[in-house]
Amino acid sequence: MTSILLVDDHAVVRTGLKMLLNDLSDMEVVGEASEGEEAIKKVEELQPRVVLMDLSMPHGKDGLSATVEIKKRWPEVQILILTMHDDEEYLFRVIQAGASGCILKSALHHELIHAISVVAEGSAYLYPTATKKLMEDYLERMKSGKDADTYSLLTDREKEVLTLIAKGFSNKEIAEKLVISVKTVENHKSNIMEKLKLKTRPELVEYALKKGLLGYGI
Repeated sequence: MTSILLVDDHAVVRTGLKMLLNDLSDMEVVGEASEGEEAIKKVEELQPRVVLMDLSMPHGKDGLSATVEIKKRWPEVQILILTMHDDEEYLFRVIQAGASGCILKSALHHELIHAISVVAEGSAYLYPTATKKLMEDYLERMKSGKDADTYSLLTDREKEVLTLIAKGFSNKEIAEKLVISVKTVENHKSNIMEKLKLKTRPELVEYALKKGLLGYGI
């Protein structure tokens, strides 16, 4: 029996999911939460196998922040992110946070059930278009030569900035952490992107993940 914690700020959504999952012989919804902080408390109390976590919750702690905290404290708990965003940047942020998978809110019921089963077994699940995005991005980078080992071109400070960018810190937050100016951070970021031949922040995050700078890769 797979125990599941539902986390979504809409009570109607939670009710519908609960009815769907409790109707299955091998799944049981053991608790609900409407925001991230409550989800953390429920995980501590109930120790579910899977947390079905809404990505965007306007009130309280959001899904990504809660995911990071839960995985830090209970790494054995598997988290499946439920989102309406079919966007490359969101996908990288989900992976970075430590979630076991991601599925769109527009997915059919059988796809959701399959995704829960996959992550419950300790495997990773990405919805089909997400997998396609990752494959296309990988092939494009191989074709353009962007995966060449250019990390050694970065200075120690640039490596620090790259890691903090990939962890989601803003330029201002990075400046405060490293005790430098925001302008200096921007200059470092520009130099990093030029050396690594990258153009966007999501590409920097992906690069950091592949290099294992965050403790896990893709």
